[in-house]
Amino acid sequence: MGLLGFFRRLRKASRKQSIRVLLLGLDNAGKTTIAMSLCQEEITDVNATLGFNIKKMKANGVELNLWDIGGQRRLRQYWENYFDNTDVLLYVIDSSDTKRLEETGEELAHLLEEEKLGGVPLLVLANKQDLVGAAPPDEIAEGLNLHTIRDRVWQIQACSAITKEGIEKGMDWLVKVVKK
Repeated sequence: MGLLGFFRRLRKASRKQSIRVLLLGLDNAGKTTIAMSLCQEEITDVNATLGFNIKKMKANGVELNLWDIGGQRRLRQYWENYFDNTDVLLYVIDSSDTKRLEETGEELAHLLEEEKLGGVPLLVLANKQDLVGAAPPDEIAEGLNLHTIRDRVWQIQACSAITKEGIEKGMDWLVKVVKK
């Protein structure tokens, strides 16, 4: 999908009453914790998502429908069932799990090749920055080859689902991109 398709998708999204945000990433990246944090829910005991969760929230006057999909290896084959009508792809990475950076990069690369996600803006949340040994966002961006992405707008944002640091900044970017 070219630049024209990207702008058409953005214009269509800006007319919508709500924005569909697909929240993906490997298991244990913090997707559900981020969704809970965004919805101002208490984060006490978070279990692995074995299917999907849908959460609604407002950010800067825009209603967001967050589709939090489980990231276990056996569930990833079903991700494609959730691609339809996606306005923004929010991809969460566990920045402290550098051993799985290659695996998460491969999964992200597959997602970016999907026709149904063509031109969809990408927000990468480099989660767990509060942990010792977490890779910085620029290192993650380099490892994922984000600088080679030309068919969509993208942003990487350092964050911590637990402390909530950086999440609001990422959501501000997301809303700005959708409202353009």
